[in-house]
Amino acid sequence: MKLAFHGATTMTSDLETDIAVTAHAGFKALEVWAEKMDRYLDTHSLAELNTLFVDQGLMPLALNSIEFIAFRGNEYAQVQARLHELGRIAQVIGCPTVVVVPSPLPDRDMPWSDVLTEYVKVLRDLSDIAQLYSIKLSFEFLGFGWCSVRTPRAAFEIIQKCDRDNLGMTIDAAHFYTGGGLISELGRLDPERIFAFHLDDLEDTPKEAITDATRLLPGLGVVPLNDICEQLKRISYDGSCSIELFRPEYWNWDPQELAIRAREAALKILSPYFDVE
Repeated sequence: MKLAFHGATTMTSDLETDIAVTAHAGFKALEVWAEKMDRYLDTHSLAELNTLFVDQGLMPLALNSIEFIAFRGNEYAQVQARLHELGRIAQVIGCPTVVVVPSPLPDRDMPWSDVLTEYVKVLRDLSDIAQLYSIKLSFEFLGFGWCSVRTPRAAFEIIQKCDRDNLGMTIDAAHFYTGGGLISELGRLDPERIFAFHLDDLEDTPKEAITDATRLLPGLGVVPLNDICEQLKRISYDGSCSIELFRPEYWNWDPQELAIRAREAALKILSPYFDVE
């Protein structure tokens, strides 16, 4: 399993800092927070961006993310344009994947069949665009109550209906817990369609109180990480894992200390189940 740091964990740091601390902490890959990359490219070239990764021996694992891809109406063209933009960047820096995120449910009474139809249409279109740049799309369900796709079962049904080789899913441990996903759902997934695993934990709060800000370092909270890892191991998942935390308290830490602590915490959780590099 390739272990990666995630730019959202150090949200207030710039991309150059993320790359430096990720490599120094012993990670082999970085999941890039796309807005940081945008700011870097305001004053630097794509060649310079590529050199940053090459000089540190670091893989840009994924670009995260294009948010709210469905139910966009006339604004959907912006989603397509953003994917073209990120696809061109990914080609230059050797990044294999772009993460895409579902939208809020436009009507709480909308039947699942309509939600499914919308995402199949949108993701087939986006996967065709991704194919132009030889990249993959990783569809990340969100556990929050407002989201239209909240569980691995729902995301996997959409992916199966799309029937595209370059389309898979991201499983985020915190979103899995928040959305009420069942451990048994993980056991029914095709590991070839899991393109990424986000490792994180959560404070002990009502699920209604969960936000990105209530995330914790792996092993410090209530998410059943051992059960999740056991199921992923059982289906022979051996892809990547990123440490994605979003906690504002952590943004005030020294980024290097945070990267080191994140790697140490992740290894304690993952090592009994996976060979981690």
